Amino acid sequence: MTNQSKSDQLPPAYALETLAVRAGTERSQFNEHSEAIFLTSSFVFNNAAQAAARFIGEEPGNIYARFTNPTVTMFEQRLAVLEGAEQCIATSSGMSAILACCMGLLKSGDHIVASRSVFGATINLFNNIFKKFGVATTFVSATDVSEWVAAVRPTTKLFFLETPSNPLTEISDIAAIAAISKRHGVLLAVDNCFCTPILQRPLELGADIIIHSATKYLDGQGRVLGGAVLGSKKIVEPVYQFLRTAGPTMSAFNAWVFLKGMETLKIRMDAHSAHALAVATWLEAQPNVTRVYYPGLPSHPQHALAMRQQQTGGGIVSFEVKGGREAAWRVIDNTRLVSITANLGDTKTTLTHPSTTTHARITPEARAAAGITEGLLRIAVGLEAVSDIQNDLARGL
Repeated sequence: MTNQSKSDQLPPAYALETLAVRAGTERSQFNEHSEAIFLTSSFVFNNAAQAAARFIGEEPGNIYARFTNPTVTMFEQRLAVLEGAEQCIATSSGMSAILACCMGLLKSGDHIVASRSVFGATINLFNNIFKKFGVATTFVSATDVSEWVAAVRPTTKLFFLETPSNPLTEISDIAAIAAISKRHGVLLAVDNCFCTPILQRPLELGADIIIHSATKYLDGQGRVLGGAVLGSKKIVEPVYQFLRTAGPTMSAFNAWVFLKGMETLKIRMDAHSAHALAVATWLEAQPNVTRVYYPGLPSHPQHALAMRQQQTGGGIVSFEVKGGREAAWRVIDNTRLVSITANLGDTKTTLTHPSTTTHARITPEARAAAGITEGLLRIAVGLEAVSDIQNDLARGL
């Protein structure tokens, strides 16, 4: 990169939708308009002295695509601006972002306090992988702040939560939990996958770290995998050092796809939210639906908090049907339009049965503690006509 674009100098005063289109862009000597994809494994140095200076960090610049690539850097810069973070490290997936964060910041003997209302793979990572390396985890309520206080130990180094949670859309009070973490000298990491920086900015509420599965809304069309860890330079630097050595790296092509996806992020998140509210309102009126979980509904137990903490309710709706697994599967199997898949954040509406998909690998006891019943369904509402989504669900309801 030789010509840094004007957009890289954009001040934070620009609106988020402007930053999502322009921030972080750098142009090569060819002065391309769309961000370039640098598909190369390594970079050439002018001389031996420059190579030495790059490797020891005396001179900035690209070295090897495991940890430096211009397209990936543009993605990191753009997302950092959107989240209001000093630094962003891109990873190969959302789960590798959590892995890199914890491997960079924790050591054997440390303790994590995590919401029990998190993605099933996150629970498995904490329970089954980190435990083998001497990092213990205590799971607590996403919404009862007193449980976070009670769980703190002298060895506690990290609080971890999702808000809204997957799949019940529970809302954690980020500011209240951040106050506890700061009082005890603990870092707070917030998975902001469901909201994105368009709807929620955890750092402004006191969080120290933001985790993203870029695979979801940052892409928005279900094309590629990616993740990110964001925070201050001091916090993120150890995460970068882990990534540089271990290599759970985002590819240049995937970074380019995310850059294109973020250009429409504001438009899509507004539309997802509007469609989800309409679907959730409709579901509440269906006789075979016993409960709807959506932060934008007044019936949601944390509705007031969600409306203070988020711009809208987001695009994820979960709901309980009468008749347990048989009835839930009947809804799924009678659809003709929505996609039966566990992914989310897509322009296409997706539908899944969390008990037997996203949370199938955790114990029945853990599922029960997280409130994931056999009659629960999660729908990630896409951009199709709301009436078509409703009619598709009605076949099984």
